[in-house]
Amino acid sequence: MVQYVDVLICGSGSAGLCAALWLSIYNIKSVKILERRSGPMKMGQADGVQCRTVEVFESFGISEELLREAYHVLEVAFWSPDGKGGLYRTRRTADTQPGLSHQPHVILNQARINGLLLEAMRRANGQEVDYGYAVKSVDVDSDLAKDPDSYCTTVIAERDGKEEIIKAKYVLGCDGAHSVVRRSLGFQMLGDTTDAVWGVMDIYPRTDFPDIRRKSTIHSESGTILVIPREGGSLVRFYIEMPIGTNVKEVKLEDLHKKAQQIFSPFSMEFAESYWWSCYCIGQRLADHFTKDNRVFLTGDAFHTHSPKAGLGMNTSLQDGHNIGWKLGTILQGRSTPELLKTYTLERGKTAADLIEFDRYFSKLMSLKASKETKVTPEEFSQGFIKSGRYTAGLTATYEDSSITSADGSNQDLAQQIVVGMRFPNAQVVRFCDAKAMPLVQKLRADGRWRVLFFAGKISQPVTLARLEKIAQYLDSTHGPIRKYTSPKADIDSFIEPVVIFFGERVKLEQEPIPQFFWPVTGKWKMRDLHKTFVDDESYNSGHGHAYEKYGIDPEVGATVIVRPDQYVSKVLPIDDTEGIGALFDAFAVPQTQNGST
Repeated sequence: MVQYVDVLICGSGSAGLCAALWLSIYNIKSVKILERRSGPMKMGQADGVQCRTVEVFESFGISEELLREAYHVLEVAFWSPDGKGGLYRTRRTADTQPGLSHQPHVILNQARINGLLLEAMRRANGQEVDYGYAVKSVDVDSDLAKDPDSYCTTVIAERDGKEEIIKAKYVLGCDGAHSVVRRSLGFQMLGDTTDAVWGVMDIYPRTDFPDIRRKSTIHSESGTILVIPREGGSLVRFYIEMPIGTNVKEVKLEDLHKKAQQIFSPFSMEFAESYWWSCYCIGQRLADHFTKDNRVFLTGDAFHTHSPKAGLGMNTSLQDGHNIGWKLGTILQGRSTPELLKTYTLERGKTAADLIEFDRYFSKLMSLKASKETKVTPEEFSQGFIKSGRYTAGLTATYEDSSITSADGSNQDLAQQIVVGMRFPNAQVVRFCDAKAMPLVQKLRADGRWRVLFFAGKISQPVTLARLEKIAQYLDSTHGPIRKYTSPKADIDSFIEPVVIFFGERVKLEQEPIPQFFWPVTGKWKMRDLHKTFVDDESYNSGHGHAYEKYGIDPEVGATVIVRPDQYVSKVLPIDDTEGIGALFDAFAVPQTQNGST
């Protein structure tokens, strides 16, 4: 019997689950997730959670559990030889440059990360994973793929010795470095393996090293170790540089123990228990192709592999799933054509290539000795490590122009710190209806909606409210993007949500003069939604956020910022350029008819 699904996800790692969570949020029911394991992951090797990933979890409403359970990486220490046979701490610094993100870099086992995504997915629409399936082959009928409604992909999977045939509109290859999906399509991994060998182990150390509960890099005459404290208060991960020429297959746990003790000397280092360990050669590889006929898409390790030390693997994979998940949801809801998926190739392909180049740099940096022979001083090493912080925080991805990103059509000078193509940065604002101080990004939760943020300017200027009235008239008109692209049966803000941010003293403003379009009647109870207006003002208990200043927006001038469902900035416009808003949505959105279909 042949099964038919809209989306088939091969693999339930971070990429597959993040994409699946988006599809659950969009309430796409025809989704099947195949996983070769017999059940959920119990122990993963990845553990570093970038600031950007924590921001993503916040948008999904699951960051509180993550932050409560994880180890918070707040500081990094650098150690070097003291020239007398010992080690000394050369400096301490913040792990993440202050101001880069309102969320921290944390450490939590991948199994728990996946568990949080699974739980959120189930809550959203009851989606489950089908365990015990081994994908055998994936095939695409290229002629049939030209019909957007066709089930043009055929996947053969085996469970309990029986083969099943599944036909899907879209297939996501989230099945790791040894991807069957990739091999079925004939795609190759291109790249190289270096002669650098590293060991990694999670251990319970007995030691007098003072920074064992602080992220640390130790450059000694015997080699290099990166110390990563783990959640729970006792477990620690060591990344250990092994001698050039080490045969990975011959390395034993005792070899890692001995090498670690040599590097930590003269500090004592004993191992109460070794929880997990591995050894690997550093290599960087990128698939020669990662999409097929705009119907099959590779994610994560299926199309990019690299060293684990910078904590980029799980995070980049999750971001791949985050990128394609909302786009599939938008298409399957009939709000965009499949052409939208071409932006996945454009955006994540460049991100993967940048990742490989950064990993080469970071791996080389970690292998450098702070010695006279290499002419690398401890200060130079620490500076290189610190400069890498923005990348390792996950905050460097910049998406090029496409149907949903328009730097060329933007006026970047109006909001100098809100970069088109990058994720929308945070600043504190005060919600007007209840005086609650809050991060503005919390308004950008992952619910499938686009946001148009109107930085309307000073409350004290009469032109501000008059300007908003003109904007409201355009947005509420039949030729404006909100009426044009929102089903008449849905809430007016269900696809595009307008948000207003004023500047000034909120006590000098009343709700009634704000155009009613910005506090519409919505929801089950058909009540007015007062939660769309914010003010850059002093709060009662949390100070002043200075949002306009942080965003580089002149309160005398204002600005309009269009933000995608994944919190990336699409366009920055003059506050009076209403037609420019419509132009962005006209490039990809499908008009909605009176019966709510497309």
